[in-house]
Amino acid sequence: MTYSREPRRRGDLKADVTTREQDTFPKLARANAQQMPDRVAIREKDYGIWQSTTWGDYLAQARAIALGLASLGFRRGDKVAIVGDNRPQLYWAVLATQALGGVPVPLYQDSIEKEMEYIVDHAEARFAIVEDQEQVDKLLALRARCPRLETIVYDDPRGLRAYRDSCLLSLAELEEAGRKFEIGHPTYFDDEVARGHGEDVAIICYTSGTTGVPKGAMLSHRNLIVTALNAARAENLQADEEILSYLPMAWVGDHVFSYAQAILVAFAINCPESAATVLHDLREIGPTYFFAPPRIWESLLTTVMVRIEDCAWPKRKVVGFFLALAQDLERARLAGQRPSGWRRALYPLGRLLVYGPLRDNLGLRRVRRAYTAGEAIGPEIFVFFRGLGINVKQLYGMTEASVFVTIQRDGEVRLDSVGTPIEDVELKISPEGEVLYRSPGVFQGYFKNEEATRQVMLEGGWMRSGDAGFLDPAGHLKIIDRAKDVTRLAGGTIFAPKYVENKLKFSPYVKEAVCIGQDRPYVTALVNIDLTAVGNWAERRGIAYTSYTDLSQKPEIYELIQQEVERVNRSLLEDEVLKGAQIRKFLILHKELDPDDEEITRTRKVRRGYIGQKYAALIEALYGDRDRAQVEAKVTYEDGRTGTIRADVRIREVGAAQAVR
Repeated sequence: MTYSREPRRRGDLKADVTTREQDTFPKLARANAQQMPDRVAIREKDYGIWQSTTWGDYLAQARAIALGLASLGFRRGDKVAIVGDNRPQLYWAVLATQALGGVPVPLYQDSIEKEMEYIVDHAEARFAIVEDQEQVDKLLALRARCPRLETIVYDDPRGLRAYRDSCLLSLAELEEAGRKFEIGHPTYFDDEVARGHGEDVAIICYTSGTTGVPKGAMLSHRNLIVTALNAARAENLQADEEILSYLPMAWVGDHVFSYAQAILVAFAINCPESAATVLHDLREIGPTYFFAPPRIWESLLTTVMVRIEDCAWPKRKVVGFFLALAQDLERARLAGQRPSGWRRALYPLGRLLVYGPLRDNLGLRRVRRAYTAGEAIGPEIFVFFRGLGINVKQLYGMTEASVFVTIQRDGEVRLDSVGTPIEDVELKISPEGEVLYRSPGVFQGYFKNEEATRQVMLEGGWMRSGDAGFLDPAGHLKIIDRAKDVTRLAGGTIFAPKYVENKLKFSPYVKEAVCIGQDRPYVTALVNIDLTAVGNWAERRGIAYTSYTDLSQKPEIYELIQQEVERVNRSLLEDEVLKGAQIRKFLILHKELDPDDEEITRTRKVRRGYIGQKYAALIEALYGDRDRAQVEAKVTYEDGRTGTIRADVRIREVGAAQAVR
């Protein structure tokens, strides 16, 4: 079965960006600067004050950076590593690089030196444009092993005054060099922009590397423009949208939402002051267009639940009643049912007393459309936020597709699907049950990795997604799990670990979970508690603790998490296929899973294979008859030093839930 969405008229949104005059982002940004020079393009919060950059200034800054690079001998095809938090200067650097026919390569700002070295070396980056001293120090340390890296440009000079390395250059100095270069080459920038083609590689985004080293996905201007435009039209995005650009620039989603769509639709993006102020800045901006992966929605839910727990008893009861009411109503709506009259009658009161204030407190009162993607979101979390009146929807995409494959349109939101294909996308399911797609967004291949490219690109332009799923009669795509992760227990019961893990993570007390069961007699779980939520719970009960490790092994905490596991087991009873995959034993890990320790990726996706090896002794203990296990694990600190944590970890057995007769 193949399903596609028929193309529709382009309407008023950027008339036609497939023409030669508007087939790259520098050309589109230049058009914005010419047609709306005084409209705000970017805001940044600096020392508590929001500073604005117009489209005219955006292009002028990118021009200065581009010409500065040209003065250093920049050549078409050169790669530029971009590292730092979401900053206007780094978005300008992306545009400047593309204007000269170069390729930006964004890296995660919290990458440890080893991770950064691999990408800088593999991408053959000649230049790096970074935010501050932290990134400069990492690049200087690895430069001897990355001989192609010639110049490191930094924006924030704090702490760098005494540095004398000849490869260092401040962004201000680079821009000044660009202005001088322009005097002798007044048409250079526009000439280089004109040389650009839609088929040129616009960016290399390195995948998260859940199963090995990261792969560099090459996306062309056309890939990104057509796909981002189709999604923008499907959702009727307008130039008055406001978006908070807080997710890592190295993640393809930020590049699409904060760069590609922002330039295409000409809406404003807002850069928070720091990672620590994101929630406060979110409330100040009040975005109309918001994207968050499931982990962010989980974190927001935990914040809400912790605050509710701190309320006085009467208020806690009122809030709990109206939240339960909202979730019941939303489940009925998503199931296509008409909620009972008394529930509908009470909802406006709940909106006044609870839902509106909660949305306002979260900074989501003005949201017209919100999305989640990256991995499956727990249905309970999805229902919770929709019940508050937040129009959160699921989309399905991946780096190799230029993000968008399917999207839930208004009026077509379902709990068990990720929507229907956007315009120009075709879907089909392979005989093995894997989702295949074909679209103009399909990438140009993995940089310097033809073998990996051949493994995912099939004949006829079809791409392998790596996900198991199916299409319902209405063309809605339903994802089961990663195809390689859907397995069976020893007795033949189907086991989808992510499905069970998401149910666990609906609990505000569970930050992460890894379920094991392939070829095993039953399912077990390694659990990370949420330190904020569980710590708050413990403090209110007078339970003293000194550290995460100490708190995680308290008997009271095991009782708390057992209740959450039993809740999950009861919910699994309702699923005829997965009711045999209930969790029979669990343990609480002595440390949080950390990307620095290679247990999860920078996008917080679990690296199952690595965890299976690292915690093999703990996993085997879960399938034995012990109630404790000793663990010793290496950890990496923020400054790159390594150490070892030793702990005595409890193992708790849980009875299987039984159907009530």
